[in-house]
Parts: sequence; C-alpha cells; structure tokens
Amino acid sequence: MKILILGDNMYYLKYFFVTSILGFFIESILWHGHESGILYGPWTYIYGIGSIIIIILSDKILKKRHLNKYLRFLILFFSCFMILTLVELLGGLFIEKLFGVSFWDYTKYKFNVGKYISLEMSLLWVGASIFFVFVLRPIIDYIIDKLPNFIFYILSFLFIIDIFATMFFRDF
Repeated sequence: MKILILGDNMYYLKYFFVTSILGFFIESILWHGHESGILYGPWTYIYGIGSIIIIILSDKILKKRHLNKYLRFLILFFSCFMILTLVELLGGLFIEKLFGVSFWDYTKYKFNVGKYISLEMSLLWVGASIFFVFVLRPIIDYIIDKLPNFIFYILSFLFIIDIFATMFFRDF
C-alpha cells in the first residue's frame, strides 16, 4: 500500500475545499433558500468527500487496468453509482444521528429507498461524476495548481473552527 506523500495530501485537500465550496454555491443557486450542508461556512463537505472518492476511483483504480474505454466508463459509472449512493446514505444517517435533523428526504421520489437515497438522485450523482471527471476536473486541476498552499491551510483552520462551532453552538 502506497503511503501518500505531502504533495498527494495537498492535492486532495485542495480538491476537498474547491469542490466543497463549489458544491455549496451550486446547491445554493439551484435550490434558492435551501440550506446547503450543516456547517456555518460556505462549504458542503459531502461534495468534497465525493470528489476525492471519484478522483481515487478514476486515477488509482481505473487507469491502472488495461481495459478498453467503454469498459472503463462502465466500471466508473457503476462504481460511482454504488459508492456515492453509500456516501449519501451514510452522510444522511450520520447527520440525523449526530444532530437529530434530516437535511434531505427522498421519500417523495418514485424510486426511493428510505429518505436518504433514491434511484433518481443516484443517477444524478453519477451524471455529475462523469461530467466532473471529463469536463470539470481538468479546469479545477489548472485552478488549484495556481493557488498557493497557504490559502488551503487557512481554509483548513477555518473549517476546523466551523466544525467545533457547529457541534457546540448550532441549534437545528
């Protein structure tokens, strides 16, 4: 098992913050008035976690195998479907257990499995993941390559403060 060096960790940290913040603003624009995430700050960490999972899937697993592009696409599609659905389920259960609140409820969707997952949303996440891998990722790679590391150290510090503030002061 390869131990991640600082450069790899910094890459993932940068991706976490860029996609968490981007996810916050996209969700805030698409669902005006909807609160995105449980933290005070302008980040929705589930997007950051999801993007890192997608990066690991597409880089560390799929590109190492000598498969044709259609088979790689299918493996990426189904891997993202299963893993991101699981992340959404665990995230919903974690938030409900820790804070006693549900931030989303898919029971109104035709193909739901409880309130935290549905076929419709899982397919939406897969579509967004494919778009991310093939369109957004090269753009984000360019952006994070230009941004200095100290910005992400500051964001990390603020993020940790936000987690503590949420746990101790936020009333849901």
